[in-house]
Amino acid sequence: MTSKLLQPGQIEAAAGTIPELRLPPADLFLTRARRLEQLADRMLGLGDYLRFVARLARVQQACADALSAPALPDAECLDQCRAHAMPPLAPGGLPPPAGWQETVRELARGAVDALPESGRTALQRVTAMTDAQLDEVAVRLLEGGDPVDAAAAPVVGAALQVHWSRRARALEPGQVARPAHPTLCPVCGAHPVSSVVRIGGTAEGLRYLHCALCASEWHVVRAKCSNCDNTRGIACYHIEGGDGAIQAEHCPECDSYLKLVRQDKDPLADPVADDLATLALDLLMDEAGHAKSGINWYLVQGRL
Repeated sequence: MTSKLLQPGQIEAAAGTIPELRLPPADLFLTRARRLEQLADRMLGLGDYLRFVARLARVQQACADALSAPALPDAECLDQCRAHAMPPLAPGGLPPPAGWQETVRELARGAVDALPESGRTALQRVTAMTDAQLDEVAVRLLEGGDPVDAAAAPVVGAALQVHWSRRARALEPGQVARPAHPTLCPVCGAHPVSSVVRIGGTAEGLRYLHCALCASEWHVVRAKCSNCDNTRGIACYHIEGGDGAIQAEHCPECDSYLKLVRQDKDPLADPVADDLATLALDLLMDEAGHAKSGINWYLVQGRL
């Protein structure tokens, strides 16, 4: 079966008839956990880690379901952000809610049994960290700083995802402007983890960047670099012998790449889970000297 690839001009002509912004669904982490569990059964070297992240995602869902309604910027602030094309949930103007550190500890306690003994020791250390220590790791993550505590970073990142995705879900798409910088999330200003070609309804065949922090998705036309807007010489690479559902989209202009998750080839593919499961593709792109423009907070190690 062949699929039609919409070109930039065709898609832009249809602006206003397609969803420019997709806010995270209520079952975001549960869906991700199920995909991670499915992928773990296929992987040899990475299966155990994917099972751990799947457990972490299930605890994320439990925490998200248990939290009270999130606090959002007031109407005036939202209007100003929209008028000036600024992300209304940018961490610089909207820090984590009071007590967010307890979410970190709940995640660590809930996922610890999914690790071998050596990993459990590291995760138990996270539960003993003070609020100030967790705040420091969070600031480093949110600002892209260095260094980051390798044991704490994925769990702290997971807690931040819980709170920011709930905030994003409480918004209305009309409250968010088109991004002034299309490479950054229009909701919170974070970098994407990957891009995804969606299927079904008005999003059929369209590419969206998926935010690493709040899980919002914003439309970016295909055949264009998601990092520098270059439209020439874009090439997609995938592991030989696979189905091509997960590709590394490389730009020769900025020499960066970002994963492209194609649901038209695998309807269950997830922009975060499948990015994590295709680490081998990242290693090959790294060996070729290409830098990844996105970040997966489930796999932050020492340097960002």
